[in-house]
Amino acid sequence: MNTNKQIGLLSLPVFVAALGYFVDVYDLLLFTIVRQTSVMSIGSTAETIIVDSAHIINWQMSGLLIGGILWGVLGDKKGRLKVLFGSILLYSVANILTSFVQNVDQYAYCRFIGGIGLAGELGAGITLVSEMLPKHKRGIGTSMVAGIGLFGAVFAYFTFKYTNDWRLCYQIGGVLGFFLLILRVKVAESFMFESVKLSKLAKGNFFMFFQNKKRFVKYITAILIGLPTWFVIGVLINYSNKFASSLYEINLIDSGRSIMLAYVGIATGDLLIGYVSQYFKSRKKALLLFYILNIIGMILFFSPFNNNDGRMYLICAFLGFSTGYWAIFNQMAAEQFGTNLRATAATTIPNMVRGALPLINFLFLDILQKKLGWDIVQSGMFTGAIVMVITLVAYFFTEETYHKDLDYMEHDNPLP
Repeated sequence: MNTNKQIGLLSLPVFVAALGYFVDVYDLLLFTIVRQTSVMSIGSTAETIIVDSAHIINWQMSGLLIGGILWGVLGDKKGRLKVLFGSILLYSVANILTSFVQNVDQYAYCRFIGGIGLAGELGAGITLVSEMLPKHKRGIGTSMVAGIGLFGAVFAYFTFKYTNDWRLCYQIGGVLGFFLLILRVKVAESFMFESVKLSKLAKGNFFMFFQNKKRFVKYITAILIGLPTWFVIGVLINYSNKFASSLYEINLIDSGRSIMLAYVGIATGDLLIGYVSQYFKSRKKALLLFYILNIIGMILFFSPFNNNDGRMYLICAFLGFSTGYWAIFNQMAAEQFGTNLRATAATTIPNMVRGALPLINFLFLDILQKKLGWDIVQSGMFTGAIVMVITLVAYFFTEETYHKDLDYMEHDNPLP
């Protein structure tokens, strides 16, 4: 490895990746925070708001899935920086366009474009930082990127709270994105990508993940170990007001505030987990510790202890902290594959997890509540148990990547 081209933790690439993820999270969570006000202001009614909101968020998540594959492939074929530039430009334009929508369909289409753009930011940033930092600093560097970036959700919450103007909030997101483009100009390309650019081996071939059993298992388990993050945010935190109504009836829970507190917890956890991984000299041991905290948080959420608004908010913050392994999860996605597939893996895997939320909601809402008639608490407990069992099985089959050298290639010929 050409170590003289490695960077430090406080270097410009790390700062740009962190700020990029900050804007990414700001935009990704903004709709959840402004959902009711924005959708009602463009024609939805109390009877149609749930359907209209689902319509918009499904278009955004579809954009993330499509964009994850698109930017991942381009990241390995054309370079990590080109993806950062293209994704930032696309979601910045989408934000500006969103601020002018006049009906639900326009809103949905703009969020679809935004979703495609948002899909490329994190994967490209994590790949770039992972390849440029020394191996003993990769975990801490990724924690810094994710920890700082996740405070974008907090910024989104307070931006809307103090402006009370959802259109202005989207415009602010667009301006932040254009500011990032200026910073990105001074960032150099990953030397690992530059060293393999002229190789004849396939680069960014998404189908290589399915060419042999070993690579396929690595790819699928890399996705499944991240499922609890979006179950917690997309179900427990997002519907915290509805859970509160069922658990202790009278409440004044604001789901937007729950999300903000949860993301403070997530950001704190992500800042810490890099050092936990460093202490254990293991990604998997750090991940297991946070899984245990996650299970404890879920038990507290459904227990008699959760019997007032103060405790609900406290548990939401703790649940957020316990899912603060998004940094290590993305780090492991990048570390498990060679340079010619790394951006594809690091970009598609987190977006596959995000894209799994509609499936989790399908089990939680459509099957357990609508078809089987379970109440929200029973449905939440069962869905959480299923998600954690799947995740722990995937964890068992996931390889340790702490000491792994990333300067290698994936061969495109099928292997046993």
